[in-house]
Amino acid sequence: MNKALVIVPTYNERDNLPPLAERILKLPTPVDLLVVDDNSPDGTGRIADELAAKHPQIQVLHRKEKNGLGRAYCAGFEWALVKNYEFILEMDGDFSHNPDDIPAFLKSAETADLVLGSRYRNGIRVINWPWHRLMLSMGAGMYVRFVTGLPISDPTGGFKCFRRHALQSLDLHAVRSNGYSFQIELTHKIWRQGMTIAEVPIIFTDRFQGTSKMSGKIVREALFMVWRLWIQNGFRRSPRPRSESRPAEKTSATRKN
Repeated sequence: MNKALVIVPTYNERDNLPPLAERILKLPTPVDLLVVDDNSPDGTGRIADELAAKHPQIQVLHRKEKNGLGRAYCAGFEWALVKNYEFILEMDGDFSHNPDDIPAFLKSAETADLVLGSRYRNGIRVINWPWHRLMLSMGAGMYVRFVTGLPISDPTGGFKCFRRHALQSLDLHAVRSNGYSFQIELTHKIWRQGMTIAEVPIIFTDRFQGTSKMSGKIVREALFMVWRLWIQNGFRRSPRPRSESRPAEKTSATRKN
């Protein structure tokens, strides 16, 4: 088993998963791959099982139904903690994130608790997005920074690398959000504990196959989640002082270790 695990949630990604898995397994830095499939009607789960049968670095976690991005990632995180991985990455299964960036994430994670892939650090690096999606994404980042003080250029991005202890500091069962606000919630909860967050510039390429998961419900969830995080942090726009920080609750996966 490798020290690093890449978690890829899938729903109807049968065309993207095989080439994505091939790219990940060919990286110069060896990593394992966990596919979390939400009972895809197009047979993605079956294809994932076939890949796992051929490659010992690939594992598959089947869920009974489509239950949201956040729930899929939390299931994968708990699995990774039980298996004692030190570096736990999340990335999309549609090639919007470039697998070749993974070694840079792992290098940065040697000195950070959480590494984020940023589409907007030192410029805009987004391909194949209409202008309104770009404005929505950049506006969301400004909104998060204004309300919470979270000093991150791209808080809604979904390409990340967590150190094991960072995930262990979270109660994954208490995570409220499930759409793209899930990314904001986890980053904020780690940041407000005073942990170190690094950003790695990436190029984001919107999917060429399949359909986007964005919806009005996801946008509304994010709008309200940001204020909830601010309140949870005692109306602060900075991390809590160490003397006021509460002991972090452990996840159920951590308790099993």
